[in-house]
Amino acid sequence: MTATAAGPATDDRGRTRPRRRWWQVVLALARRAFWLEIRSYQSIYRWLFRRPRVPTGAVPFSYHQPVLAILIVLLVVSVVELVVVDLIVHRWASVRIPLLVVGLWGVVWMVGLLCGMICRPHAVGPEGIRVRSGSEIDLSVPWDDVHAVTRRKRVRKDKEPKITDDGGMRTLHLRIGEETTIEITLERPIEFRLPHGRETVERIALYVEDPGGFMDEVRRHIG
Repeated sequence: MTATAAGPATDDRGRTRPRRRWWQVVLALARRAFWLEIRSYQSIYRWLFRRPRVPTGAVPFSYHQPVLAILIVLLVVSVVELVVVDLIVHRWASVRIPLLVVGLWGVVWMVGLLCGMICRPHAVGPEGIRVRSGSEIDLSVPWDDVHAVTRRKRVRKDKEPKITDDGGMRTLHLRIGEETTIEITLERPIEFRLPHGRETVERIALYVEDPGGFMDEVRRHIG
């Protein structure tokens, strides 16, 4: 999205978007943080009781393996850091307690992030395709809105935007480890609610660990 000093903000197709005031931005960020926190605890609950969020009759497809080792390492480092800091400041309760609270919150947040990816997989079922990205993105794509599903491996840099104009089609990229393996082309532009706001896209590129199995399950429903 681009903006000029004299006029309203526009997107990459030149469409005008209303400017948001600073308090609207702060409110949106606070709302996003709140729901991310709630979903994090929900994901931990689902993981503990083995209740993944998969629609009835649908087949789940995971996407967390490429980042699993990194997240586990970060989690272990956070736990070690929490213990070390607590040992250093244990004599000063006024310092120890706030640091302990923040440290524990950080560990729980990381556990929730990992559980969100594990318990909210992509899914292919009778109603269509559910596209997920942790606890923040959950898109329902009915079969009537699917034009084609293609197995295509693409590697893009993380610094590139999640939404691009590829070949004249507005594409949402949900990368894992800078990579996507499946592309869903929609019958028409569809508006989805994303963490930063509503976006209209014509194609969704996502990462699936088992793209072959994903395509086989898609063929069972659309031939």
